[in-house]
Amino acid sequence: MKFGVFVPQGWRMDLVEIKDPVEQWEAMTAVARAADAGPWDSIWLFDHFHTVPEPVRETVFEAWTATAALARDTERVNIGQMVGCNGYRNPALYAKIAATVDVASHGRLYAGIGAGWSEHEWKAYGYPWTGLKDRMGSFTEAVELIHRLWHEEDVVFQGKYHSVDRPYVEPRRQPPLWIGGGGEKVTLRLVAEYADACNFGSGKPELVEQKLAVLRAHCDELGRDYDAIVKSTSINVFPIESGADPAAATAKARGRYSVQEFTEIGAGGGPPDLRAGIVTTKELSAHIEQLAEAGVEYVIVYIPGVAYDHEPLQRFAEEVVPAFS
Repeated sequence: MKFGVFVPQGWRMDLVEIKDPVEQWEAMTAVARAADAGPWDSIWLFDHFHTVPEPVRETVFEAWTATAALARDTERVNIGQMVGCNGYRNPALYAKIAATVDVASHGRLYAGIGAGWSEHEWKAYGYPWTGLKDRMGSFTEAVELIHRLWHEEDVVFQGKYHSVDRPYVEPRRQPPLWIGGGGEKVTLRLVAEYADACNFGSGKPELVEQKLAVLRAHCDELGRDYDAIVKSTSINVFPIESGADPAAATAKARGRYSVQEFTEIGAGGGPPDLRAGIVTTKELSAHIEQLAEAGVEYVIVYIPGVAYDHEPLQRFAEEVVPAFS
């Protein structure tokens, strides 16, 4: 089992207690460097422009700019996006950006891609908001194109949604492609055909197990080695000491991190559930063990309040990660 952690980027209102944007950036960088010095395999960013659960006028650092900068602020950890939104960048441009950042990071990039879902952001930034069928059609073409542009020269492609005519995607790089999403007919088939890794944001063992069964079937049909694909999930947790009172920890967390919702038990999932489960490290380890039994090999963690206090990050690193080494 390997572990990654999201840095505080602003999307989840996790920088609002810091007023100076430069200090906000340094808080994000400090978490990245703390992870770089610890047992974490990777750090992650969201590809969003506005905050959740409601868009407000607060800092949200742009994902690929931050990825490139953090690549130079760290030395060891891999750096990924969970996940890049297909609608925000032409796939050929995406391939070029990712290749550039992979060089800047000395080969530490995990390139994330997904179809996208935030209607508000698309419309706010002038991207045409289309129906699900067209978004998935565009996504399907984009994934094929990105893969081909990293592996082939003189690519010519004329699709319904995208076209290229022999772009020079240099420097020539092949960073691991991480596809996010659990759509069983389209997304998981794309994972089987093109991806190096996949991510299910639910953090729920029973759902992950179901999705992986579908992925295995696609791999069998396409002749792809199922074991060659990294299977990951994401969880939102606030780890507390074993034996600590979850109710007291919840009250304390709500008082300190007023912008973040908490639950007393369980591990929350990705959007639209933005709650973090307040759990002891013992309970958290048991949950991750269930994920491992379901087939998960990689867990990406969001920890609220980490911009202001690294203690939960360190507790996870010291009390949970070693149990799965």
